[in-house]
Amino acid sequence: MDANEPATRACLRFGWTWLALFLLLGLTLEALHGVKASWYLDNHLRRELWVLAHAHGTLLALVAVAYAAGAMPLFADARKRALAGRMLRWGALLVPFGFLLGGVGNSESDPSPFILATPVGALMVLHALASAALQAWRGAPAAKP
Repeated sequence: MDANEPATRACLRFGWTWLALFLLLGLTLEALHGVKASWYLDNHLRRELWVLAHAHGTLLALVAVAYAAGAMPLFADARKRALAGRMLRWGALLVPFGFLLGGVGNSESDPSPFILATPVGALMVLHALASAALQAWRGAPAAKP
C-alpha cells in the first residue's frame, strides 16, 4: 500500500476521521441515556435511527480504512482507483447521515425524507466494493501510477 497515493490517502483520512466522529456520536448517545433526555428516549424511531447512524458510520469508517489498505492497490488504472475511492467515501457519508437526519423532524412512525440518502449511499458503497472485488478476481497486480 502506498499511503501517499492520493486516492489511498483520501480513504485513510476519511476513515480515521469518520471513526473518531462516530465514536463521539456514540458517546453523545450514551450521555443522552445517562441524563435521561426525554426528547431522545421517548422518540423510539429517532433513537433507533441515531443508533443505526452510529453503527453504520463506525462500520463504514473501518471499511474505508480497510479499503485503502487492501483494495486500492488492486486498481491499475488511477482514474478507476480514484472513482472507487470517491464512491466509497460519498456512500459512507450518505448512509449514516441519512439515518441521522432521518431522525430529525420525524413523525411518530415515519422518518424524515432525509432517510432517502441512506439507500443512495448504500448503492455507492456497493459500487466501490464490487469494483474492488472485480479487480481482485482479475488477479493482475496493479501497476504503479
